Amino acid sequence: MIHDANTWFAERLSDHGIVTSYLEDHHPAAMPCLQVRRLDWANVAEEARRHQMRFVSLWAAEAGAHDEKALYAYMAFAHPEHRHVLLRTDLNQNDPALQDIGRHYVAAVRMQRSLQDMFGIRVEGLADTRQWLKHEHWPDDAHPMRRDFPATTRMQESDGEYAFIRAEGDGVYEYPVGPVHAGIIEPGHFRFHAVGEKILNMEERLGYVHKGVEKRFEGLTAAEGVRLAGRISGDSTVAHAWAFCQACENAAYLELPAYAVTLRAILCERERMANHIGDIGAICNDGGFAFMHVQMQRLREEMARMHRDIFGHRLLMDLIVPGGVACRLSSETAAVLAEDSRRMAAEVEQLRSIYADHPSIQERVIGSGTVSVEDATSVGLLGYAGRASGVYADERVEEAYPPYDKLNVRVPRGEFGDVATRVWVRFEEVAESARLICELLQALPEGAERVEFNAPEAGISGFDAIEGWRGEIAAWVRFGRNGVIDRYAVRDPSEINWLGLELAVREVPVPDFPLNNKSFNCSYSGNDL
Repeated sequence: MIHDANTWFAERLSDHGIVTSYLEDHHPAAMPCLQVRRLDWANVAEEARRHQMRFVSLWAAEAGAHDEKALYAYMAFAHPEHRHVLLRTDLNQNDPALQDIGRHYVAAVRMQRSLQDMFGIRVEGLADTRQWLKHEHWPDDAHPMRRDFPATTRMQESDGEYAFIRAEGDGVYEYPVGPVHAGIIEPGHFRFHAVGEKILNMEERLGYVHKGVEKRFEGLTAAEGVRLAGRISGDSTVAHAWAFCQACENAAYLELPAYAVTLRAILCERERMANHIGDIGAICNDGGFAFMHVQMQRLREEMARMHRDIFGHRLLMDLIVPGGVACRLSSETAAVLAEDSRRMAAEVEQLRSIYADHPSIQERVIGSGTVSVEDATSVGLLGYAGRASGVYADERVEEAYPPYDKLNVRVPRGEFGDVATRVWVRFEEVAESARLICELLQALPEGAERVEFNAPEAGISGFDAIEGWRGEIAAWVRFGRNGVIDRYAVRDPSEINWLGLELAVREVPVPDFPLNNKSFNCSYSGNDL
């Protein structure tokens, strides 16, 4: 049976003369894909925006086993009352061109710039044509994600310069920060325009550690691929591994045991708790409240040690595998994990009262780095950044994939959009994750922890999305001959949320940038795929 969201959207498109058809390389019951004409590409995006559909992702792929010369572009949307809609169009191999959809969805602009860089796809009408992920030392005709580009190629360094937006006027100063920063963090360049200490505009330059992940997946089995997926952004290893596996399992139309999906959710909620706890402390540290930083780091370390003792890895890596999970909880360890989750939530709540009663940190976070509901909706902010600004998208509720289809997930609903609200959302999510973990552990089902995963036939694709601690992770995979992957595309929430940071810091004093940056805590690695 064809997915109701695709049927619904196909009917809306038909009302405006846009012809669609269903592709046979996606299992219809799992996640079908609509084929549209290239000349209708921008019109499809316009209709999606008109129906208040959320933009999810945009990517490209050369064809697989059935037609190796073809080149496709894909985009995905989500509707709050429906599930995801996936669309594809064929591109001219000799002169691949695509219509710009950035005027309908701001978050698509950088993704389209990436298509130009990585695939040589010309985006007609794109307002910002600067290279995004492909830095200045790359030749214009080098397109690293194309199949014929050798993955071992090393480019020569050059003195090229990125054309940052310029600002002129009396008293306007330009501050370059990065890409090398104090401390052990990933590289990213921030270019500030400021008058005195007030930031007028901040522009990001990322891509310094671009890894070629899509190309690295080529030729891997699903069992090999999940290890790579779990390392795309190390602090989101559970969520990325789950998104990859669920895309593979949809392609293979594989139903998992109840035990496996339950434990996956428990792991994902523990990952959410640990990261929120650590980040709350780090935000307070940037606001000069060292006590909260020390206490939160203590709690996060205790969680990491608990994970090592129970699951064998401090960050919960390599526990999710195609077909299920690679671990099993005894009744004793389940009880220990439930008690630890309750204790963590209780301690965080005690620290929350101290944080709320400390005037010096409240003065730093309240009203700082505000992103309005209108701007957050326009950009499509995800996760806690979106929920702080009135965008409440949560795949655990909208997609309601197992086991969340049997749970009542309480999504925090902020609206002020400042640092204080982003911290408030994190506190709320720590408490909610602990509640969900205990509920899942109390009803932990019997049965196998995994079933055998058999790759689908060549050319079959799968798509799905998982709500990680930063927000929605969208994953698409296609299998080739001999059961190996011939293409993988993934969108980390940071690809969208980096835009929110640029909006947040306008009118903010320069010394408060670290505070705002940590309140978003976007992943460099998740962007530099």
